[in-house]
Amino acid sequence: MLALDVMRTSFATIKPGAPLLDAVRLLLETGQRGLPVLESSGALVGVISEGDFLHRRELGVHWPEGFWLEWLLSREEGWLIRERTRALSVDAVMSRKPVCVDECATVDEIVVEMDKHQISQVIVLRDTRVVGIVGRVQLIIALERILARSEGD
Repeated sequence: MLALDVMRTSFATIKPGAPLLDAVRLLLETGQRGLPVLESSGALVGVISEGDFLHRRELGVHWPEGFWLEWLLSREEGWLIRERTRALSVDAVMSRKPVCVDECATVDEIVVEMDKHQISQVIVLRDTRVVGIVGRVQLIIALERILARSEGD
């Protein structure tokens, strides 16, 4: 079974300059785990996912223990984390290296990528164009179909 057999082809995307509130609302409205971030040209520049919203000062969430020590030892990296927690636009918070697979990737390859990167979905590309998303839900739907077919035999 390939990515193109199980991928979600109807999905929301967002632009890098969009307000963070728009991204939050789109995630809630669509039930997606993350949104591909596309330039006006359609080029994929990142992904913004549920995890990107966890350490938000608005929620009263504090930085992980040891953060200040890390910040002192690695000032530039600490600065980036602190700025992300204060940012109000998608481009400042998004992950700039989204995990992607080709539409011909096998389900096994998809699961390996999800496990390796500890993520719940991957973006599916045809050449360089985003054509789908495969998340855990799509994999469970595919499993249900297979089990239902074997039950009918």
